[in-house]
Amino acid sequence: MPDLHVVTLCTGNAARSVMAGAILREHVPGLRVTTSGTHVIEGMPMSWRTRDAIASLGLPVPDHRSHQATARELDTADLVIALAREHVQWMRRVHPAAAARTATLKRLARDLPPGPAPLWERLAAMRLQEVRLEPWEDVADPAGGDLDVFLACAREIADLLHAVIPRL
Repeated sequence: MPDLHVVTLCTGNAARSVMAGAILREHVPGLRVTTSGTHVIEGMPMSWRTRDAIASLGLPVPDHRSHQATARELDTADLVIALAREHVQWMRRVHPAAAARTATLKRLARDLPPGPAPLWERLAAMRLQEVRLEPWEDVADPAGGDLDVFLACAREIADLLHAVIPRL
């Protein structure tokens, strides 16, 4: 697993993907994690709410600046974990070469098969580039919400990732 590269993807790379990245880094030592966004103002710090939500999980808070997803990182990703359908749609439109390795976190938590087969093979069997995206797949964006909304979002992402991590 240390050879795997996972990209977490949300809109502004300021909350959901940052939370997911912090969780993955802490719970999967050696995993290469990149967090990025689909519509980013480059170099912005995370909000205090995101920082507090990560800390509430007992995780180290990363020194983070927002980052726009690039073709280079998406080309090398073994898996792109999108936090909502709109991010999968963006990948299909903007970087279709990685669409077969891109899924929402909720779909992965529900559908990623465990097993001895390599991750790429199990992802290929899911036919992610063709999957019909559904409303249940979105992790709601906490942007504009109070701290309790960010805390709930972090907990939801952590719970979903704890279902996915053993299957990586």
